[in-house]
Amino acid sequence: MVRTPLGRTSISVRSAITDNRTVSHPPVAPGAAYSVTIRLEAPTDPQLLPRIAQTVTSEGAVVVAMDLVDVSVGGAVVDVTLQAHDEAHVSRLEHALTAADMRVRNTSDRVFLYHLGGKIEVTPRRTVRTRDDMSMAYTPGVGRISTAIAEDPERAWRLTAKGTSVAIVTNGSAVLGLGNLGPLAALPVMEGKAVIFKQFGNVNAYPLCLDVPSTQALIDATLAIAPGFGGINLEDIKAPECFEVELALQAQLDIPVFHDDQHGTAIVVLAGLINACRLTGRELKRTRVVVVGVGAAGTAITLALIDAGVGDVIAVDKDGPLTRERPSTLPHHQRIADCTNPRGVTTLTDALKGADVFIGAAMRGSVDPELLWTMAPRPIVFALSNPVPEVFAEEMPDGALFATGRSDYPNQVNNSLCFPGFFRGALDARARSVTSEMKLAATRAIADTVTDEQLSVGVIIPSMFASNVHDRVAKAVAEAAGAPASKVDRA
Repeated sequence: MVRTPLGRTSISVRSAITDNRTVSHPPVAPGAAYSVTIRLEAPTDPQLLPRIAQTVTSEGAVVVAMDLVDVSVGGAVVDVTLQAHDEAHVSRLEHALTAADMRVRNTSDRVFLYHLGGKIEVTPRRTVRTRDDMSMAYTPGVGRISTAIAEDPERAWRLTAKGTSVAIVTNGSAVLGLGNLGPLAALPVMEGKAVIFKQFGNVNAYPLCLDVPSTQALIDATLAIAPGFGGINLEDIKAPECFEVELALQAQLDIPVFHDDQHGTAIVVLAGLINACRLTGRELKRTRVVVVGVGAAGTAITLALIDAGVGDVIAVDKDGPLTRERPSTLPHHQRIADCTNPRGVTTLTDALKGADVFIGAAMRGSVDPELLWTMAPRPIVFALSNPVPEVFAEEMPDGALFATGRSDYPNQVNNSLCFPGFFRGALDARARSVTSEMKLAATRAIADTVTDEQLSVGVIIPSMFASNVHDRVAKAVAEAAGAPASKVDRA
């Protein structure tokens, strides 16, 4: 432990952005991501349930529920449902319970049980109960619909599910923060997105996990499946390939193409930053912002800040701040270098000194938390790496406004706030592309969902469960795309 520059005790994490060492950090809090039910057998004891609870909590886990399954002369069977830090923590809990004179009969991982059979299915909108139904739903009646669409392709928007359907396309090359796991391992993530699309935007979204050998093959495969959809949501495709894929598809398709890891994240970040400035009395355009990480999300966030008029943005990659003088072999890095870092700062230390805003889009260890104590008073810190953020709230000075990508901290920066409503609005307007006006409209809609009465250190970003946020985003995007959402036929 060391004393920070401001005299507060903090965990020492001496790590520059070029340092790949393993760094210490506060343990990840127990949560639903590691939720298990352990079935125990133990001798009958009036104090059994309190003893179980004490054993579990003394090991740092959270008891969610305890169910007495069976009691007999020979003993009791108890199901204890708990939340742990990780799989190793679950193992330690099993050993602790065994040491406390209990036998672990079975441990059920609730997350794996949640995913059994997958998370999505196709539900028909029309029923087939009679011969007449069959004749209309399928042959021969459906042939008339096919002929009508061949004669006028625009009729597909009304006579098929095209107008309510989005393809979620990935090659699995950048799955969450886990890296290149491939298309099959990406499937549960895409299913999760499909659930969110339907529940919050009433959009039918279909996971398309493509096993392709190259970037061009990914582009070609997506072009081939595009006719059946009203929009394309690109997901978990690594940089810089993701930029090429998005640009190529949008240039050749007449439906919106939206890389959520880029633009969805940038929209929510900018919405949160607008409200953070409201709360701290800052003017967004006059803030000094440091973005660490210049991949898909970091690039989009940086460009969104520039579009919003922020004049002093410094983008930092593994080699330090991007500058016009430092050549880059990556086109998106050069593009960022050409429009940022007006003071020519060359070190992360100097970049953070006096800065108003830190946005992390990299990984734990990419910044020394102690450097954030040199920022301006009441700094705004968005640590977005998931599941382990660049810094933790416990490492920040008092008064810092803190946001992460995690659900167990306030102010979760979650692109789920954006994409259901964004695509709902784009489909309602039958948009042919994604425009900067649509993205700005979504940003404003999310920011304005937080009222003056709600705005506080713990509420600068609305919850994705806020009752009106997705409808507000859909309406704003539809209007920005040129069609009032209230007048769009959603048949």
